[in-house]
Amino acid sequence: MIIQQFYDKGLAHASYAVIRTGKMIVIDPARDPQPYYDFANQHDADITGVIETHPHADFVSSHLEIHKTTGAVIYVSKLAGAEYPHETFDDGDELMLNDIKLKAINTPGHSPDSICILIADEDGKDKALFTGDTLFVGDVGRPDLRENAGNVTAKKEELARQMYHSTRNKLMKLPHNVVVYPAHGPGSLCGKNISPDLQSTIGRELRENYALQLMNELAFIETLTRDQPFVPKYFGHDVDLNKKGAPGFKESIDAVLRIDKNSALDKKIPVIDTRLKQDFRNGHIKGSINLQDGEKFETWLGSIINPDEQFYLIADNETDLDLVINKTAKIGYEQNIKAALLIPAKAGETSPELDLNNFNKHPQNYTIIDVRNRNETANGLIFNHAINIPLPELRERISEIPTHKPLVVHCAAGYRSAVAASIIAAKIDAVPVYDLGEVIVEIANAAFVNS
Repeated sequence: MIIQQFYDKGLAHASYAVIRTGKMIVIDPARDPQPYYDFANQHDADITGVIETHPHADFVSSHLEIHKTTGAVIYVSKLAGAEYPHETFDDGDELMLNDIKLKAINTPGHSPDSICILIADEDGKDKALFTGDTLFVGDVGRPDLRENAGNVTAKKEELARQMYHSTRNKLMKLPHNVVVYPAHGPGSLCGKNISPDLQSTIGRELRENYALQLMNELAFIETLTRDQPFVPKYFGHDVDLNKKGAPGFKESIDAVLRIDKNSALDKKIPVIDTRLKQDFRNGHIKGSINLQDGEKFETWLGSIINPDEQFYLIADNETDLDLVINKTAKIGYEQNIKAALLIPAKAGETSPELDLNNFNKHPQNYTIIDVRNRNETANGLIFNHAINIPLPELRERISEIPTHKPLVVHCAAGYRSAVAASIIAAKIDAVPVYDLGEVIVEIANAAFVNS
């Protein structure tokens, strides 16, 4: 038996291939199916099945495309209400991959329709557990993403209660040496305390996972529903898209309209400029948003742009443009791209540079905007007089920002503040808008030492 993990660091997403004597099953595949085809060819295997542990919120799956291309059967819980061709896979259902057995375990908690897949080897011994978003290394899946999305909805408290019973009555009773293969790693917004490790064992999780420690049901519900990270705007959209099945990856990105860099743009449509922030500051289209290409580009794109909102996408060269289009497709936003283009020669709007010496001496002369999330500011602000507006809410809350003093924007490390400063500058021109950038790290460290 071969188990191969495919890991997308940008989305902190892990998918899997299981091969046994020439047959292969894919679990929770990413939007681009080509890596799974390549792996199957490398091992002279046929893809015979695709298993979805639930309709994913944070990425678009290629399950339907793989089915159409290879004829592989899609397996998913009957509770998912899948609108694509499939076979249901729930408690008591088993799937043979030659002489190894894949068994479905219904584990509601992260979603009402979540399943885990337990693999028994050729000797009938339980060896591996694919946990989807139910059990992570060091954490369990958040319970608050299905209150308004999917075939079955449920309040977060009810899903947390179900998670308590799924873990206690099912997963925690498995042999301690069973290897745990989750669908997400550190940085995923599907959990709040995910370990850097990408696999574990049931025994280790019993010892180290806070959510599996001894506590009663009410304490568990309170613990799990507290301090969860923000929910990006695109999450509900992706649940519904995965329930239907997404169009093919390549055909979708090939359909993105590309226009000449000097074409006239509709001023009512947001422009996402993916270049490095210094290049953006030196010259950009007036009103554009500086969302730099990076590891979390997809997440932040889907956090500031609504699922039904069109936008232009700009890069510095064709290679970079191809890359950000592909990343956009990972969350199903490629169809939102009004057009893609290179940076125009006439992009002459510049961003002001902050006089750090003056700011450090007279911070009271500036209005400071802290765009960190609430769980980051729970223990206090770095600047006592700052206004906290989390980045995902900023476009909707611009009117709350006073304009009688220059504005200085900061986050935790400098990436989000570049996005936020450009969003604010696009709407406020009465005063300068400055990005504090990476300097915030030094300021925060100094504040910590002196506290």
